[in-house]
Amino acid sequence: MPDKMQWDRLLSTVRFGQEALTTGQHARTEFQRDYDRLIFSSPFRRLQNKTQVFPLPGSIFVHNRLTHSLEVSCVGRSLANNAATFLLEKYAGEEWTQKLQSLDDIVATACLAHDMGNPPFGHSGERAIISYFLEGNGQRYRDMINPQQWSDLTHYDGNANAFRLLSHQFVGRRQGGFALTYSSLASIIKYPYSSLEIGKKPKFGFFEPEMESFRKVVDELGMLPLNEERTQYCRHPLVYLVEAADDICYQVMDIEDAHHLKLLTQEETHDLLLRFFEGETRAKIERGLTHLDDNNEKVAYLRSRVIGLLVYECSEVFCKNEDKILEGSFTGALIDKISPAVAEAYEHCSEVAYRKIYRASDVVDIEVAGYQIISVLLDKLLDAVIHPQKAYSKLLLDRVPSQYEIHAEGVYTRILAVLDYISGMTDVYALDLYRKIYGMSLPSL
Repeated sequence: MPDKMQWDRLLSTVRFGQEALTTGQHARTEFQRDYDRLIFSSPFRRLQNKTQVFPLPGSIFVHNRLTHSLEVSCVGRSLANNAATFLLEKYAGEEWTQKLQSLDDIVATACLAHDMGNPPFGHSGERAIISYFLEGNGQRYRDMINPQQWSDLTHYDGNANAFRLLSHQFVGRRQGGFALTYSSLASIIKYPYSSLEIGKKPKFGFFEPEMESFRKVVDELGMLPLNEERTQYCRHPLVYLVEAADDICYQVMDIEDAHHLKLLTQEETHDLLLRFFEGETRAKIERGLTHLDDNNEKVAYLRSRVIGLLVYECSEVFCKNEDKILEGSFTGALIDKISPAVAEAYEHCSEVAYRKIYRASDVVDIEVAGYQIISVLLDKLLDAVIHPQKAYSKLLLDRVPSQYEIHAEGVYTRILAVLDYISGMTDVYALDLYRKIYGMSLPSL
């Protein structure tokens, strides 16, 4: 087994599912084509009607999954540019270093994709699915499937579903799903092991049907196994940059949204964001605030300074630990290793966000509604695919798009088909279907 991963192999333009095809000449690189492929896709567009944290906007605009993903992609590109500058200098003279110029496109693409597998209603959607199988009517399916399949359902995760969405060949679709490059696919796999290998975090990287696809990716790129059984692998190095971009954005942007919604006062918001700075830097920023009259602009200015600082800090951690990352010995996230003063300010933001944002009444109301809506949809649709001969089942299944394998022979395949359908729904679509099931909404005649 090699002692470390190699950048030359990790940066591959081979397309998943189209390995035997040769690509023609394009003005764009293969990694730029990956990025564009996601931007113009229907699953990506649907993120605009999926909850990030707060209810979808009324008179006050807050982030949804789409705007969050675009911002994460921008921050990821900055992180990748910093990393590429370091790596180009370190490996100067190597024949393969021109590949490093595409780091920003690979990371930006993976950032766009990182939430594409999330169900409606934010992270509460994931918890609702898990709860349905662990505590609800979904327990009835336990004896119909094998232990790994049951583990997949009771630890359901948007990260694993993103890999499935991008790599699975749905009915009528091309082989390889989105047919992204191996490097772009690997850069979204935060947890490179199956649900049976879950440790402290209830997260995993792929569902049972995608195990072979996962192994093809790690073998092609030379990602290192972490045990002799080859059931766990180290991450692709660029995953750390994608994760850092997400960590930076959701923390800082949620603070800004909370200020817009008046969950945090101007003073509280300023205090949270100014904590990241000390000495002359802080004094300079405070002087900069005096040139702004609009309160929202002041918060935007502070937010941009904090993001810039965190990008620098996480880039430094990545570059200093590049050898450990390639060896598979680096543990934790980049944000966990930033300098103590900045880490303390970040942790304080997390504590305040939990108390004043994530437990806010509107946020909790979305979770409550999400649990109910998703539980009912699962109940009705799963009963329909398990008992398709029922008259009501036939009516309900007629609504399901043909790309989903609801008539497959295996029970687990049918269950996953229902989860594919539900996870692809927007909040509005899920609510509308819920109302129709209960007869509370009828189409216009």
